[in-house]
Amino acid sequence: MEILTAVADMRARARAARAAGRSIGLVPTMGALHAGHLALAARARAECDVVVLSIFVNPLQFGPSEDLASYPRSPERDASLAREAGVDILWTPEADAIHPPGHRTRVEVAGMQDRLCGRTRPGHFAGVTTVVAKLLAVVRPAAAYFGEKDGQQLRIIRRMVRDLHDEVRIVACPTVREPDGLALSSRNVYLTPEERRAAPVLPRALRAAADAYRAGDTDARRVVDRLRATIAAEPLADLEYAEAVDGDTLDPVATLRSGVLVAVAARFGRARLIDNITI
Repeated sequence: MEILTAVADMRARARAARAAGRSIGLVPTMGALHAGHLALAARARAECDVVVLSIFVNPLQFGPSEDLASYPRSPERDASLAREAGVDILWTPEADAIHPPGHRTRVEVAGMQDRLCGRTRPGHFAGVTTVVAKLLAVVRPAAAYFGEKDGQQLRIIRRMVRDLHDEVRIVACPTVREPDGLALSSRNVYLTPEERRAAPVLPRALRAAADAYRAGDTDARRVVDRLRATIAAEPLADLEYAEAVDGDTLDPVATLRSGVLVAVAARFGRARLIDNITI
């Protein structure tokens, strides 16, 4: 496995691979790798000739009071895991390389970025789309791999790629979960033992919503109200939102149907966790 930091080096390696007719799969991450990230790398390994995994803690997507400084970082462990996963190139650029001093360009997806998580994290998704657009511009992969756990992010990136006529294929990979259903997240390390025992209320509530739909209840408000009540019954859960939205536009829906995204966000102490299901 080759480890690169410079943008110019990454661009040169990617250009050479494409010139040789080799397809590139990009796995963008912020590090603190876990089994969810490794599942993305495995999918890229199965589908592409060259797997590039990037690690970049993107300052543009953190608000002033968020955890940029304390975000989990484990560079040596990450490199070891990436190597074991069959990654060909580990790209770990510095912040000034991706966002040079004086940079002024932002990429935004109007309407979709201000829903769900965007309401309490203003500017977050503009930071996400800006950095993803830059990573794609440097690597120019055939495919880029994202987890379904970040449901809003996935849909915004798909829309960005479509609107910008980028030929990259955005591949959605299933959420990887702990045995009790909790979605894997780098921020799970913030949970105390008590909070960790409480956190599976999120997937449990989402499963109950899916069960209600399968039983014939298509009233989005009623199903979401039940979901909220399930989470509210857990004292350590501070619910931020629970909503049912169109799986493409993120517009609110009144009726559940195939493709609808049911998404939740809640705080457990200092950990803000998100989860979702697609009907």
